[in-house]
Amino acid sequence: MSKKNPISIIEESFLSLKKYLDSNTNTNEAVFTASFINDLHRETVSILETCNLLNQDSDFIQKINNRVSPSSGLLLKAEHFFLSDIIELFEKLPETKNEKAQFVLAYYYDALRNKHFADANSVSQLNQLVFSNDFKNLLLKIKQENKITFKNEQQNQYLLPEVLSESKHSKLEEITTKYQNFIQFAFNKKFESNDALNDFFGLKKSKSTDKNTADLPEEDTLEKVLEELNLLIGLKEVKQDVAELINLLEIQKKRSKQGLKNVEITLHTVFLGPPGTGKTSVARLLSRIFKHLGFLSKGQMFETDREGLVAGYVGQTATKVNSAVESSLGGVLFIDEAYALTQNLTGNDYGTEAVNTLIKRMEDHRDDLAVVVAGYTEPMQIFIESNPGLRSRFNRFFHFKHFSPDELFQIFESFCKKSDFIVSEEAKEKLTDTFELLFSEKDESFGNARVVRNLFEKCVQNQANRIVKLKKLNQKILKTFTEEDIPEPKETQKNVKFTAADETS
Repeated sequence: MSKKNPISIIEESFLSLKKYLDSNTNTNEAVFTASFINDLHRETVSILETCNLLNQDSDFIQKINNRVSPSSGLLLKAEHFFLSDIIELFEKLPETKNEKAQFVLAYYYDALRNKHFADANSVSQLNQLVFSNDFKNLLLKIKQENKITFKNEQQNQYLLPEVLSESKHSKLEEITTKYQNFIQFAFNKKFESNDALNDFFGLKKSKSTDKNTADLPEEDTLEKVLEELNLLIGLKEVKQDVAELINLLEIQKKRSKQGLKNVEITLHTVFLGPPGTGKTSVARLLSRIFKHLGFLSKGQMFETDREGLVAGYVGQTATKVNSAVESSLGGVLFIDEAYALTQNLTGNDYGTEAVNTLIKRMEDHRDDLAVVVAGYTEPMQIFIESNPGLRSRFNRFFHFKHFSPDELFQIFESFCKKSDFIVSEEAKEKLTDTFELLFSEKDESFGNARVVRNLFEKCVQNQANRIVKLKKLNQKILKTFTEEDIPEPKETQKNVKFTAADETS
């Protein structure tokens, strides 16, 4: 950043100066369209929102400013670093430095620094503007006055993603996506993977700490995984399906060792059933089983949904899908409520783009990737039938049923055991009545284990309210649920219906 003033701005909005829009420059060449400007507007608003969130993180802002050469003593904000970084990108890719790229840089500057967005209705004048000498002179001034200089000459030139990466900040992936968008908008350059983009930025690869891609337990074995599976409450049919799949894969391995040909077996699976029935837990166990049988190299699971795969505008959905696939390679990509990808929730076709990209990546990595899609039975069947590529790749279905009243009670007891609670005999009777009522009145959206967890947490609250005023407390009192702590069965049923209606509204 120039030492004159690290946060100075041009007094008038760069792309709205009347004297430049009234330029006598004439050209019949249109380098961008109104639609292109609208895309830039949406992306830039998203950038400003992300920068505002980063600006609220005082520790991060202080950390990144510590890398900057002393200037006016004012703390630079996230948008200043983003602007400096994209100027560096502009300088690094001179082979495509044309009027379109120059306009994109000017647009970002005017939005990030002047809070002004070029009017798409003035696209004709703006197309003339970018060919004027005044525009090019002002662009040179922008680059000179908004490039940040660092204390360390060896500092990575892309400071914002560098510091986010070092601090393992939750906004790293979001920010790198913004840079990818700028590169695509300005230079029509796309990176095939996040690793390629990180290499371009010179970011050091670090071991993931994402809960989705955590390492397998130490000394993990197939026997331990199967023991964990068998300890899950209920799921009799699913456990049988898993056992039969293991038998099939074991025999495939033995046939291969004997030099015999095998039919191609897909690891991709559809989980059908209501929420709260253990689909995520089984998918995580399945990834470890595939690893121990030698069909996957790592055995981790990456969990996502429509929001994690579908972007808000054309061209960037593929980037999100590719990122999810890369995090899943060697393991399982678990997509919850996968049917939402093709339900056209936002009035666009980006979900279809996500499905098509996913199908291609499934084919590219068919030897070291398993995709598990999950959701309600009927919508999932429609989803699979909606695309020939999905239909051909998913031919294994696991059916998850609602838990019985006895199983719901066992789940409640498991929560108690984990948290050092016990249930009195009178409380057990009330809980039994509750679970029988819930089961008899259930519908497809009934949350099963999620409902039990909510009920358990309500009991904890009720117990606390009951005993807080007692003068003498001992361990038995502190850990025991009495009948008084258990809500009335009809009250719990009413809350379940209210919650289900709220979630689907």
